[in-house]
Amino acid sequence: MHMTGTHSLRGLLGVCLMSGLVACGSFANCFNSGFAPAACGGGYRESDASSLPQPAATSAEGRWMGATATGRTVAGLVLDDGSYWLFYTVRANPHILAGLVQGTGTSHSGSFGSSNTRDFNLEGAGTRAATMNGSYVPNKSFQGTIAYFNGDTESFMSTSDADSESAPNLTQVTGTYTGLHTDNHTVTVTVDAAGTISGHSTDGCTFSGTLSPRATGNVFQISMTFQGGACRQGTERLTGVAFYDTATTRLYSAALNHARTTSFLFLGTKQ
Repeated sequence: MHMTGTHSLRGLLGVCLMSGLVACGSFANCFNSGFAPAACGGGYRESDASSLPQPAATSAEGRWMGATATGRTVAGLVLDDGSYWLFYTVRANPHILAGLVQGTGTSHSGSFGSSNTRDFNLEGAGTRAATMNGSYVPNKSFQGTIAYFNGDTESFMSTSDADSESAPNLTQVTGTYTGLHTDNHTVTVTVDAAGTISGHSTDGCTFSGTLSPRATGNVFQISMTFQGGACRQGTERLTGVAFYDTATTRLYSAALNHARTTSFLFLGTKQ
């Protein structure tokens, strides 16, 4: 069938648009995805993808380093599932771990809130229930206030850590670490090149476990099993997170049971 130039152009445009619609599912989706122009020979090539604007971070996810208002060092994580793990040291000494604040929170428009906060304290206070509310600027700052059910509060301020965007590096983590607990027992943890963990404490507790990498932030999943005897965890299997701070060569790790009633916390420096 003979068509004029105008009709030919219209026909070609129709074929291109219909091809794009079939692939994208709707006219709006085609233009949102950039598929419709590409169907007719234009648009973005695959090699151009890296130059496209990337989605901006909108949550408090990341690794954070800072301090409390009472002089404790804070090092923590907010993961992509909203769970957070905030390690804190004794006052005025960043080498001795004093506890962990852990829970699951919600990030929205610069505000962060959590109703199931638990503080696993190693200074004699035990496990305390709390809530946490705060604010954040994605990839820049994160601050919050922990409100305990007995009326006490603790606040902290932190900034994004340089390792937040790093990929987990098991080779970097491999080594032996020692850390002093607040009860004056020294804990030694060794991580081998396969991610196998072995450890012991001067109080007689021995344990073993594994590290497996998460997606970003040099963060690892951790699984720990205790050998009973002197271990206050008995023979429980605990799971949690670990991360390595390249600036200080310190390994932070925390593992909990499912009910969050038993914990293992460790802060050690590579030897």
